[in-house]
Amino acid sequence: MTDNGNHRTPIFEGLSLEEPSILTISFASDPTASLGVKLCNHDNGLTNEMFLPGYASVGGMLDGETLARKHGVKVGDYIVAVNGEGFRRFPPDFQDENLKDITEGLDLINLSVENGNGKAAGGQGPPDFQDENLKDITEGLDLINLSVENGNNAANLTVENGNGKAAGGQGEEMITDKEKEQRERDLKGRVVTGKKSGGEVYEKLLAKIREIKTTKSPANPLLISLERYMWDSRVHSWSRFLSARNGNVPEAMTLIQGHERWRNEFFPIDLTEPSLQKLLKAHAVSEIDIESEEEEEKAPVVYIDFAKLQAMGVESDSLSIDVVKAFVVYTETLLSKSSDPRGPKTSQFVDLTGVSFKQGLQPGVLKKLYATFEPNYPETLEKMVLYPVPKIMVRVVNAMLSFVNEHTRKKFIITDDLVLVCKELGWNLKEIETCGSVNGYMKKHLKHGLSFVFD
Repeated sequence: MTDNGNHRTPIFEGLSLEEPSILTISFASDPTASLGVKLCNHDNGLTNEMFLPGYASVGGMLDGETLARKHGVKVGDYIVAVNGEGFRRFPPDFQDENLKDITEGLDLINLSVENGNGKAAGGQGPPDFQDENLKDITEGLDLINLSVENGNNAANLTVENGNGKAAGGQGEEMITDKEKEQRERDLKGRVVTGKKSGGEVYEKLLAKIREIKTTKSPANPLLISLERYMWDSRVHSWSRFLSARNGNVPEAMTLIQGHERWRNEFFPIDLTEPSLQKLLKAHAVSEIDIESEEEEEKAPVVYIDFAKLQAMGVESDSLSIDVVKAFVVYTETLLSKSSDPRGPKTSQFVDLTGVSFKQGLQPGVLKKLYATFEPNYPETLEKMVLYPVPKIMVRVVNAMLSFVNEHTRKKFIITDDLVLVCKELGWNLKEIETCGSVNGYMKKHLKHGLSFVFD
């Protein structure tokens, strides 16, 4: 990313990774509380679920000060374990200790978990001395009935009596801390499978949550482990690629593998390249990212000033490549800001103000943008607007865009009606009139563009 806090870097890496972040939601402060989310069932035996790590995800957030909001849960987060017991579709690709923990507002005083490293309840550090090096002065200890809490489940206390016998006469397996850690890791990464008809594992997950909550035990509070994946990880992108190939799994797999190769080859982008900087400074490719006045959330817009591109010699190969780079930078930036990583959207606006239709609209650069966008960002386009196009030229422009597939063309709006444009994109007509043009409106609502400019 080019903007990392207050430090900007000139290298644009692309804004999605396969590895997740992790969250742990503790009910220690209120064992009877509700998490405050609407869950989605992903145990339906469908092909679009094959890359999902778990069987339940957060589909919506309930209003109010809920535990989910307190701990930073978001739509699209996946439940993968309950009190250290995994409910996964497949084993984890990464170990928790190597992942970023993004849990917010963690109650460290009441959260009681055993991490195998000597951590105690309440986030205390390891003890200063080992028990075996200390004198035991306990008197009258009932070794048979004494039980202790190990952070997850109550276990009977066993002690060596010098004859190799444990309390109660039962033998006890002795394991090292490392072995214990591995067992806990294996349990949390447990894979659970059900019937192909679906629903069985999802119900087991809910039953486990209800079972722990019913006990209302402050010593063993409900702990829900979640994973958060980025918008273009396979977890979220697979359903888009599958939809783009009408449910054909082999074709969708070929498409997504091609996309992953493209990402490895296309990124990183050096934003300091002089020709690319010239394009970015001119805002020939830019953004309009505003809060819509409509109740329905509208997608942010990648803005293309076609007149500027033509004046800069857009049909040259070198400039066309820079246009594609700028287009990808803005597309990635806006998609990564989506409130729902399962279905990120952008719209595209081609500003044709000042373009002479008599001299002919040169669609070459649009072909190159489409050749990049269609196979790499399927099902992310909400609207494609070309404005202003006189009514008598709509059919001609449509013919020029014949290279676009029929499914995508249904999302095109070719018009000279600014009222219609504002309605479709959620823009403020009066504000545009005050700014004097859509270009002026774009400059007023430029959020990310300045972070891409390096003098």
